[in-house]
Amino acid sequence: MPTLGNQEAEFDAYADKYHQLHAKSVGLSGEKPEYFAEHKVGVLGPILDGMTAPILDYGCGIGNLTVLLARSYPNVVGFDVSKKSVAVARERVPNASFEEEDSALKDGTFGAVILANVLHHVVPSERPALVRRLGRVLAPGGKFVIFEHNPINPLTRKAVRDCPFDEGVVLLRPNEGPALLRQAGLTRVRRDFVLFFPRPLAFLRAAEPLLRRVPLGAQVCVVGTKGEH
Repeated sequence: MPTLGNQEAEFDAYADKYHQLHAKSVGLSGEKPEYFAEHKVGVLGPILDGMTAPILDYGCGIGNLTVLLARSYPNVVGFDVSKKSVAVARERVPNASFEEEDSALKDGTFGAVILANVLHHVVPSERPALVRRLGRVLAPGGKFVIFEHNPINPLTRKAVRDCPFDEGVVLLRPNEGPALLRQAGLTRVRRDFVLFFPRPLAFLRAAEPLLRRVPLGAQVCVVGTKGEH
């Protein structure tokens, strides 16, 4: 199963300083990294409404999103190729479980799979196989959710350029996420643009749901559903 290319050693090296590096790279937004994880949880709310089946946070890193998911959902599993990052996440999120081996992710197990800013770390040629594999670990009716940086947004491009652990990554085109899900057999695929306004314009954020079709948000959220058998 393709994973995150040869990222294990790199992310092991960044595990202890991930938060500080992330905070520096998103500084122009006026927000701390926690804001972006909280925003994702807000977007996920209607998608995961009432979910009790296991939720897989694939590429969980040090658990920034996992810790928030575990507060709202009863069965959260984090996965990452970086063993050091997983060790940090385990300490932060004792009420979640974590895996480091692909073989532990069993087919038909999860009610949702979430890839939050993971795919741009995967070699483009390996992305289709990874998405197909993760589609198989979904249970029928399960949700596949991808969050990715939007390369059309100039602040996003700068944040990626300024982030050491994003060096050399290839950002996904806005239409790539939907294409990957459809190629993997997911249905009812929807793409929304999110995160439009930095902190100085926070008073406008209530209008962001109305802008979800405008391709200028800092990130893209793509959702697909695994067909019932």
